[in-house]
This record gives sequence, C-alpha cells and structure tokens, in this order.
Amino acid sequence: MTQRMKKWMIVWACVATCSVSFAQTKKDFWTEFAKTKFEPKYYEKLGEYLFYPTFPAELKALEGKEITMEGFYVPFSPEGETYIIISKYPMSQCFFCGGAGPESIAEVNFAKSPSKFQVDDLITIKGKLRLNTDNMDHVNFILDQAVLVSK
Repeated sequence: MTQRMKKWMIVWACVATCSVSFAQTKKDFWTEFAKTKFEPKYYEKLGEYLFYPTFPAELKALEGKEITMEGFYVPFSPEGETYIIISKYPMSQCFFCGGAGPESIAEVNFAKSPSKFQVDDLITIKGKLRLNTDNMDHVNFILDQAVLVSK
C-alpha cells in the first residue's frame, strides 16, 4: 500500500467518524420531556385534580434556548393561525384522543403564520423553549417564536 493511499484512508476514516458523530447529536426532545415528573394537585378553579410538572434540571437549562423538534400536527387551535399543537404521536394516540401523557404534546407559537397543515402531518419546528408549570390555559412545553423547518 502506498503512502498516498494510507493518507486517503486515514482522511476517509476521520470524515466517516465525524459524520456519524454529527448525525447522532440530533436530540430527541420528546425523550427529554418524558423525564418530567407529574404530581396531582387540587385545582380550586375547576374543582378537580390536575397534574403539575416538576421539570428536571437538564430541561430547565434549555429554557429560553432554541430547539428543533419533530411532531404530528394536532388540529387544536383556539388562538388563531400562529398557534398549533404538535404531538409525539399521531392524533389517534395523542394526549387529547388516545390517552398519552402531557409530556407528549407541545404548544407552538409561530413568529408568523405558517402554511396550513393536515391532521397528522409530520412537521419539524424550531423555536425557543418555554416551560409552563402553572398556567392551566397552556400545555407544559411551549415553543415560542417558532418557524417551520420542514413539512
């Protein structure tokens, strides 16, 4: 084997190793959300028990930072065209219809109105993470100033 061939093999091995490393850095935020613990507490206004989150330190450290995540569009938008809900699961299995937990949905507040979505469109969103502990009008995981990455 020539010296030149050895160099190219070393370069190729380094490129392949780096490519694998970068490919594995894509974080699954649904897994991170699932680390949140929920405790039932009585909510006076509704007269019933609701689940309140306790967010892990690693998730709290991401608050205010931009994250990118993939989810299924769920048609639930009482606040207008710039507000949607995404789910880890398709609608038939989501928090609202299928009994999944509150860690499986995220609220998305777009910076500007995106294109229209169909039920169960798998979309990728980028936005700033906000954690909600006690506002019962919103879900626990919120992406603000969001933009659509892919549909």
